[in-house]
Amino acid sequence: MLFRSQVKSFAITDTELEGALENGMGFDGSSITGYQDIEESDMIAMPDPNTFTILPWRPGEKAVARMICDILTPDRAPYEGDPRYVLKRALKRAREMGFDHYYVGPELEYFYFKNDQGTEVLDKGGYFDLTTLDVASDLRRETVLALERMGIRIEYSHHEVAPSQHEVDMKYQDALRMADSVITYRVAVKEIASRFGVYATFMPKPIFGQNGSGMHTHQSLFKGSNNAFFDKDSKDNLSDTANSYIAGLLRHAKDICSIFAQTTNSYKRLVPGYEAPVYIAWSRSNRSALVRVPLYHPGMEKATRCEFRACDPACNPYLTFAAMLQAGLEGIEKGYRKLEPMGQNLYHLTDIERKERGIEILPDSLGHAIAITERSALVKKTLGSHIFPRFIEIKKKEWDDYRVQVSRYELDKYLPIL
Repeated sequence: MLFRSQVKSFAITDTELEGALENGMGFDGSSITGYQDIEESDMIAMPDPNTFTILPWRPGEKAVARMICDILTPDRAPYEGDPRYVLKRALKRAREMGFDHYYVGPELEYFYFKNDQGTEVLDKGGYFDLTTLDVASDLRRETVLALERMGIRIEYSHHEVAPSQHEVDMKYQDALRMADSVITYRVAVKEIASRFGVYATFMPKPIFGQNGSGMHTHQSLFKGSNNAFFDKDSKDNLSDTANSYIAGLLRHAKDICSIFAQTTNSYKRLVPGYEAPVYIAWSRSNRSALVRVPLYHPGMEKATRCEFRACDPACNPYLTFAAMLQAGLEGIEKGYRKLEPMGQNLYHLTDIERKERGIEILPDSLGHAIAITERSALVKKTLGSHIFPRFIEIKKKEWDDYRVQVSRYELDKYLPIL
């Protein structure tokens, strides 16, 4: 789908494969939210053969494979509304600025529940727990094995902070391949969970009072094999390029918030506490800041990177990676200067103390976020003239649909007394 992460697909037989690879497959673009109007609905899905992989959860006999498609117009031009093309445009800008690789390493968190009708947890484990409470170890193991059979390298998996919350971390890759991997990861997690008779969800905040699920995203720019974020002669080993990139992420964080946090539920996660950063600042190791520079391996060139911590796992990875990259490149191109790092826990500062330090806060609702995005020249440039107005229109409607609902909270609080 254009904005959300719901995967769209169709199946062909092996006898149609050669023709599909040569000519693509036609489909009705007007049936997909945000794509085309009905009078100009003919579109082409062109398979990318580099994404061919066998689906390990399907039967081995007469196996099923998948390929991710680029979307083309009938005259074979890239379709401006294709999220994959949005990321390709951002990567083209990076190459034109001299950067050969935009590496990203997202950490997607998710929950296992008994079914999709509620939030009954499978365990009451906590962060890194390896006990009998962690009954989902086999689920994670099967998921890791499936992903690795599909060519996706996994660094590690573990139980997360909240009950029944888990994380499987993929090895960093170039952004386009990683966006494809994120889509594959989410499908794999859900498919393996279904085989075990449970339900997996990437909903950002399914349980009130517990940590939500994030997609902390590590990122760096390389020129050939050299990390453009690394400077061995600087005090913190961060280059001017890294400093300006981080400054770009911080300056444009509110602009792109409706992209990396696309649902009304996303803003139930983006509240102070619960390890969800809402304060626009950076640090070297402090996880309460929006951007963090990890210090696992200080002085090691390949490991030098920044981590953007506000994304949630329900976002569209193509649009999200493109938005972060464009924000960082804007900082580099215009020479943004980075603020001083924040070493203390930002949740413990008062509003006055944060204001004195010039620390702003992310939008507190989808309505607030989309109002900021609507005024953003950077996001308009990132998404392009086709997607941008459609994105704004659809997100405004989503917010209005949510805003007028009468919630259980309101009935419980007001009905007995008003």
